[in-house]
Amino acid sequence: MTQTKALKGDTRRSTIAGARRVRRFSTTALAVGVAVITLSLVIFPKDSFEAAVEGLKVFWEIVFPSLLPFFVLSEMLLGLGVVHFLGVLLEPLMRPLFNVPGVGAFALSMGLAAGYPMDAVITSKFRRQNMCTRVEGERLLAFTNTADPLFMFGAVAVGMFGRPELGAILAAAHYLSSFSVGFIFRFYRRKESSLDAPVTRRGSIFVRASQEMFKARREDGRPFGQLLSDAVTESISTLLMICGFIMLFSVMVRVLTVTGAFNIINSVLTGLLRLIGFEPTLAPGLFQGILEIDIGTVTISKAIAPLWQKLTIASAIIAWSGLSVHGQVASVINKTDIRMTPYVAARILHACIAGLYTVLILLITGGSLPVMTGAGAVFRRVFAATGLQSVPLIVERFLLNTFQMGLFLGGLVVLSLAIYFLRKVRIVWLRVKK
Repeated sequence: MTQTKALKGDTRRSTIAGARRVRRFSTTALAVGVAVITLSLVIFPKDSFEAAVEGLKVFWEIVFPSLLPFFVLSEMLLGLGVVHFLGVLLEPLMRPLFNVPGVGAFALSMGLAAGYPMDAVITSKFRRQNMCTRVEGERLLAFTNTADPLFMFGAVAVGMFGRPELGAILAAAHYLSSFSVGFIFRFYRRKESSLDAPVTRRGSIFVRASQEMFKARREDGRPFGQLLSDAVTESISTLLMICGFIMLFSVMVRVLTVTGAFNIINSVLTGLLRLIGFEPTLAPGLFQGILEIDIGTVTISKAIAPLWQKLTIASAIIAWSGLSVHGQVASVINKTDIRMTPYVAARILHACIAGLYTVLILLITGGSLPVMTGAGAVFRRVFAATGLQSVPLIVERFLLNTFQMGLFLGGLVVLSLAIYFLRKVRIVWLRVKK
């Protein structure tokens, strides 16, 4: 007995010592990395300044006007209890399909409309308000981390590749692979306890949804003016954090380029690409995409390689979303107990499946999917009918994103209610049969 206790004590001390060594190594590596980057800023001040300005320009012209309205609206909808109302309606769909609460559909639709890292912002709020468990939050982050359609149709397909028809291929591969990851992650820690599913409770689904909405509004208790003020304040704070990450990674990519560090990493990626039969010219874009999604996809679009290979790598980069986005997600969920490891694993899985789906779609369709620009044309005609010949880009982007979110969320609600009533009909039929 004494010998057994001694062995257990030795094992515990060995484990603690190992954990300390890992922490010391990681601390040392981070310290050295930050010191090297800081020194590089001193040595290459001009390049660093230009990269920071480019990152700030991207944030101010694209990210800030695109995300701010959705950040504010999401906070308002949560405070008013609308999200809780939708959560009950969407439970019959989200629970059996992805093993998450019905409110997960709100995070999915908002992430689809506004892009990264909108899903993480919504999920972290769900966790702080105990609307999902830690495991359910990790499942949500696994498949709601998606790019918005305008990025794939406008920025990538038209702006980078110059071929609008490629947007449908990228979007189809991206969202199909996202849902595939969500279905796979429904089995992630499935034995751990989840919140009670409202679908199991008695009473009309609409009555229960209304009760949840009024209960959430009563528990929040903030006057409308204070709710609006808090929503704007918190949204601005989160967006400034995102701005910092965009500028930081823009500078890091530039520093790695001017110092020649890319050459070492490119040689490794070149060997990996040759191993799977891809052109080595895609290596620079692949590495840049690992760091930052926009820079990587631009470089891939300009590479000298077959189109199907460029699309496959670009699709994988969009699904991976870049370390810049990962840093934003980590900062957003920092005040919750949601872990980053499942999120990173999901991003790797998403990237692999998205690349595979891109190849399959290209083989099936021959790259001839239709150009999907109807929504933008409709909005431009509406503005023209009101006497506005030119539509401000910010206004058009906001309206398109809102339209896409409403269409997607509405479709999910209809599908969820159909499943709910079909179950009701089946139960009644079985009772009559007995």
